[in-house]
Amino acid sequence: MNSGLLIAVLVLLAASAFGLWRKRTDGVMRAREPRAADAGTAEAAPLGEPALGGPLGARATLVQFSSAFCAPCRATRVVLAKVAEDVDGVAHYDLDAEAHLELVRELGILRTPTTLVLDASGRETARAGGVPRREQVLAAVGSAA
Repeated sequence: MNSGLLIAVLVLLAASAFGLWRKRTDGVMRAREPRAADAGTAEAAPLGEPALGGPLGARATLVQFSSAFCAPCRATRVVLAKVAEDVDGVAHYDLDAEAHLELVRELGILRTPTTLVLDASGRETARAGGVPRREQVLAAVGSAA
């Protein structure tokens, strides 16, 4: 077998493995443990009205980080807006990642869309990269309350 064919097969296998992993993990809501600020012992500060541009929800707040040309961001916006509309005490904010670069770095946002679920005090309780399913968002909101 020549080396070009071997390299092509290895690249196809690696790409297939990545695609399967991405399909399995995309949009999955994961519970978050409280993060320590800068690997110290103090807990990270909660998000609030100054960062979000509005008040937190009485029950939970859904924060979506989006970018201008992100097609999955539009689908995420629809899911989160519908949950916020249907569940009392839930607020939804869609933040442009480019306009909030300091916050993106501070929170470790690596891609768009990324959804954060905050409890009533503004602490992150769950996170999803990609388009989350409605059922997962509802479960995360329920556990944040």
